Amino acid sequence: MAAVTVFCKQESPRFRYVLNWVLRDVLHITYQLTDDESEVVGMPFFISYGRAFTNALSIPDSGLIWEEAIKEQSIETGVWKTIPTLFQDEESQMTLPFDFFGAVFYLISRYEEYHPEQLDKHERYLHTNSMLFKNGWLQRPLIDEWIYELYLILQANNIPAQLSPFHYRPTYDIDMAYSYKHKGVRRNIGGFIRDFLKGDIAAVKERKDVLLSNKLDPFDAFVWMKQLHSENRVKPIYFILASLETTEYDKNISPESEAMQKLIARLSKDGQIGMHPSYYSYKEEIFDDEQHILQQIVGYPINHSRQHYIKMAIPDTYRRLIKKHIRHDYSMGYGTALGFRAATGRSFYWYDVEKEEQTELRVYPFCFMDSTVLFNEDYSPEKAFAELKKMTKIARHTHSSLITVFHNFSLGNVKSWRAWRDKYELFVREASKN
Repeated sequence: MAAVTVFCKQESPRFRYVLNWVLRDVLHITYQLTDDESEVVGMPFFISYGRAFTNALSIPDSGLIWEEAIKEQSIETGVWKTIPTLFQDEESQMTLPFDFFGAVFYLISRYEEYHPEQLDKHERYLHTNSMLFKNGWLQRPLIDEWIYELYLILQANNIPAQLSPFHYRPTYDIDMAYSYKHKGVRRNIGGFIRDFLKGDIAAVKERKDVLLSNKLDPFDAFVWMKQLHSENRVKPIYFILASLETTEYDKNISPESEAMQKLIARLSKDGQIGMHPSYYSYKEEIFDDEQHILQQIVGYPINHSRQHYIKMAIPDTYRRLIKKHIRHDYSMGYGTALGFRAATGRSFYWYDVEKEEQTELRVYPFCFMDSTVLFNEDYSPEKAFAELKKMTKIARHTHSSLITVFHNFSLGNVKSWRAWRDKYELFVREASKN
């Protein structure tokens, strides 16, 4: 027997998609959908979409759930229990003052990112064009806040809804494994000359000491990272940039080198290995080569991915990933701003709005990237981690999930990053607690 009944006079792929995610995946309850009013009039409690009942949690219907294709939306905003809302409907006699299902669909489908008018220089959707940013809500996982309030309502009406405990997962983009080591004679001679002509004698000396094995490479934080994960019982994911050619945007050690292969094998013992498709990996042959060599090194299929530079465009990037058997993508965030791009910290299956179908690609949002707060926001370590703690507090309160993105170089011994390592260690210690 279903835990809750949902009454609605219509049905659509969008509606089923949202119901399945909210009720089954997040709240862990079964439901039955009915359009028969006689089935619900005598019930003590049910959920009604689009029609008001005194014995139901009645939710207004804005119409978005029943549309096909992508249309320009006029979205009223409002507030519910101090939480900002979309698709507000103050005039109806409903229990909720906004179209909860429509708002969830709009945000996790990334509806607004289809056919954008502007892109940045990397052909990415501009965070400044997002509705969440324009309203100052980007750092709030609004969907998680709404679901938590829904959970309380269901519990109060004897519906056995359950929320999973808060979960934190550290992830890393390995764009440049080493600053000096294993880069070959040609690149290091060029580096010596460049630093000398700039008058950076400290860099010349550091490079020499590292190459003579008198000093640890400043990007090499891998032993420390492994110890941190072990002490706090967290399982990281390492996204490896495995570009076979060096470009302006792809500067990692070649995955064909023995040193890089040994490092990847070591990292695979500490956590999951995913691919970090290079800047030009939209070219099929480049993506195939990178995925293939990583699979050869780790000995298992590579189906986890995060785009280098967060260079993605919906729907094209996700369709390419699905074609290449990627089943878990971690690119749902901005490389230029902190916050929850899809208004949630929870993972969800991507819905292709143009095809009107749920796909098999699971999307895992991140809300914080180290390079973003330093290079884009120019935050001090204190301010950066204060903002991260604010987002973590909401995610923990709503039983959501939280994913951070760091790089090995920010946790090594690079001068501009030296204050970050201790702050990160304290954060991981706190975030990993139940």
